[in-house]
Amino acid sequence: MTGVRALRIAARVEAVSLALLLANLLSVHTEAVASLGGPVHGTAYLIVIVTVRRVSADPAARWQGWIPGIGGLLAVRQLRRAGTRMPPEAYGS
Repeated sequence: MTGVRALRIAARVEAVSLALLLANLLSVHTEAVASLGGPVHGTAYLIVIVTVRRVSADPAARWQGWIPGIGGLLAVRQLRRAGTRMPPEAYGS
């Protein structure tokens, strides 16, 4: 698995887990969802930060990786714009 592919996966998990946590908070606030979703979101967030740092020297992408929730998605977009030298299949469709 390439670094950009791992970043894409972690960014999606981070965004989806944050959306689920916020939806849970605004609706029924189930303890089980918060207990599972919190660590999943936190782990995905840390993976995004570390992976962006390993994959790119682009300062814009590195800073975007620190934005909670959507930073990973923004960093992936920045890496595409910057033309990071990775095989096209690493980026997916």
